[in-house]
Amino acid sequence: MGHDPDQPHADYPSSMIPVHTKELCMVRITLELASKIITATLERRVELGLKPLCVTVLDAGGHLVALQREDGASMLRPQIAIAKASGALALGISSRKIAEMASERPTFVASLGPISPHGVVPAAGGVLVIDSDGQLVGAVGVTGDTSDNDEACALAGAAAAGLSALD
Repeated sequence: MGHDPDQPHADYPSSMIPVHTKELCMVRITLELASKIITATLERRVELGLKPLCVTVLDAGGHLVALQREDGASMLRPQIAIAKASGALALGISSRKIAEMASERPTFVASLGPISPHGVVPAAGGVLVIDSDGQLVGAVGVTGDTSDNDEACALAGAAAAGLSALD
């Protein structure tokens, strides 16, 4: 069979013909965007008069883009912030919802830590962030004050960068 340029996929079964769809215009969390999230998160901490925080930003694949630990934040805070964000990405829900799940299914949630590369912390402060098209672009993890305050700061950081939290 010769190649016919007018029928470029004639030699392929129909299940293998490439389908061309509208190109997605997804926001990517760059270092610049992650820095904006972190700066706004820490500004909110100052406005509220909270304890020193650690903030992490992960991309949609769970890769660390940026992390900042304020002076005075304890030494385990980076791992906690990453685990809040990573756990949210791994389960597709906020770390607050993971905490709610832990009260209903404690054995299940307890089993996640050992199998998750970066851990799972079932406490508010890890939020999934989406772009204006509703596409998941990553997660923000915050720790250092109460979990509710950590989450409030994470939400403020995402909003300042033009992103929203996924419910």
